[in-house]
This record gives sequence, C-alpha cells and structure tokens, in this order.
Amino acid sequence: MSININKTLLRQLLRELCELDGASGQEDRVREFILDKIRDKCECRVTPLGCVIAEYKGGNVPAGKLMISAHMDEVGLIVTGINSDGTLNINCIGGVEADAVIGRQVRLQNGIMGAVGSKAVHNMSEEERKCAPKFEGLYIDIGAIDRADAEKHVSLGDYAYFTSGFAEKGGFIRSKAIDDRAGCAIMLAMILDNALSYDCTFTFVTQEEIGLRGARTAAFDVAPDFALVLEATTAADIPLSEGDKRCCILGEGPVVSYMDRSTLYDRGLYGLSIRLAEDMGIKRQTKTVIAGGNDSGAIHISRGGVRTCAVSVPCRYLHTPCCVINEEDYFDSYALSLAMAEKILSGEV
Repeated sequence: MSININKTLLRQLLRELCELDGASGQEDRVREFILDKIRDKCECRVTPLGCVIAEYKGGNVPAGKLMISAHMDEVGLIVTGINSDGTLNINCIGGVEADAVIGRQVRLQNGIMGAVGSKAVHNMSEEERKCAPKFEGLYIDIGAIDRADAEKHVSLGDYAYFTSGFAEKGGFIRSKAIDDRAGCAIMLAMILDNALSYDCTFTFVTQEEIGLRGARTAAFDVAPDFALVLEATTAADIPLSEGDKRCCILGEGPVVSYMDRSTLYDRGLYGLSIRLAEDMGIKRQTKTVIAGGNDSGAIHISRGGVRTCAVSVPCRYLHTPCCVINEEDYFDSYALSLAMAEKILSGEV
C-alpha cells in the first residue's frame, strides 16, 4: 500500500498549531483555527465542552462508524495568587514537573511576558536542596512593583504559556505543545487533502491533559464503532536511560501500544497496525513499558464499548517548553493512521 504524504502541508500545520496558545479549558484559539480550515470541507459543530465534531464526506459509506480523534489542549500554568511584591503564585494545568519550568520565559494570556522564579539555592535549607521543586515554591515575575501594580494586568485564574518557539533542524522539530498538536495536524491534513475515501467523523477534543474530559463527552455524542486516537507519547531515549527505560525511540517510527495505564487496546486493530506497517515498508514500534495514557482511556469504554487503537508520535521532553520529535516519525504516523482508517472503514477488520 502506498500513501501520498504532503510533507509541506504537515510541517506548516504543525508549526501554525504549535504557535497557538491553548491549555485545557482555554482551547478557543486552536478551535477557531481548526474551524477556519475545515468549515468548507466538513459539517462541523461545537459541543458544550468546546470539542469540534467534524463530519467528513469521503463519498463511500463505511462498514462501521470510525471516530478519529486528537486533543487540542496543551499543558500550561495558571495564576493562583498575587503576592505583596507583585509576583504571581502559580500551579500547573496538566502534568508539568516544577523543575522543568524554573527560569523559563512565559507569556500570560493577555500577552504580558514573565519569568518563572524560585527560591535561590543559597537561601535553601539542606533539606530543601535534597527535595524536588514543587509549584508551591514557584512564582512568575512580570516586573510589577507591588500587588496593586500586578492587579492592573493580571487576575486569578489567568493562564501562562511557554514561549520556546518552533524550530526545524536536521530532521528534528522542537516546539511547545507538540502533544497533541501533532495529532490535530495529521487530522487536518487528512481532511484538507481529501485523503479518505469513506465518510468519517473527526473529533478535535478538549481537556485531555486534566482527565480526558472532552473525549469522554465526544465519544458519547458520536457513538462510534471504532476509534483511532492520534497522539504524541513520551520517548526517553536520552543518554541517562537504558534498555526498557527508554520507552520508545525517535526515528523508529510511530508508536502503537498494546496497553497503557488507561487502556487495553483492541488486539485486532493492534495486529492491523503491524501488518500495514510491514506492507508499507515503514518503521513501527511499541512502548517497552506500561506507562502513560491518552483519550483512548475514556473513548474505549463509552456507551457499549468502542474498538480503539492509538497511533502516537514519539516525543522527547513531553510536557515541557521544548518537546522534540523526528519528522519522519511524524510523517509515518500520518501514513499509518490513514492506512488504518481506510482498512477500518472498508470493513477489513
């Protein structure tokens, strides 16, 4: 099986999506970007939780209803307090490690820039130095002179976003929010290129990072027979990791798991991914540890149950300001996902 891959379109969509800010519960800019792209291609509606349900017409009636899904939200920070000196107390939105954000530049939702600070090492007790940083000890400095000054610009509940920028070099891509703008970009490319020959439902969902909430409601709404979840997943192929601890490896192709902490994946679809990758001559891997989870955890137990598989781009430094992927893994994730969708829709599973 041969799949045409519009690499230019995939690169451009990923860049444009990653440069948008949209943490869980504030996916508005991402949603409007997606709707602007596909309004002429799909019948679209927005659910009460802000998910986009897009009905794609491929010209052929499918053997079963397939939902292809990716989440729009990214991890971020939220303002929880304003101190007397004008600094901002913060917490995380989604699974962010405190030590990954210390010293980072961030942009508040109103465009004001700030820096994440913490207690100086020379002011820490010996016990504090031994412990991993916690968000209770972090703050954002926006240059305000006191609380009154800060309150002119910031309110409790305001979001803050990483500002690492988007870069491509040597076959690698670095950016914030690759989880899961990569999945969104793959779905958009399928729609814009009219890649599917069957009718299909695409769902761009919200609030994955804080509990798979949008996917749970979207799956109930769509009531699919099958689901294909497109994601980015943790790769730990760095010098300090060895053997199974590497989880998955950049450059070794899309990740198709048989199990994670929230899902036992459909064995028929898992086997289909193996056969198709071999037929297409592309690399494919699975995780070497049972870890993580994604929207499949909510989707596969919706209503009477949904036969579900996830295809993920391996990604270093997930949930940090600088995620890194191999672009060939990204392109092959598109190819494998599209091939799987066609087989599922045609009834060959």
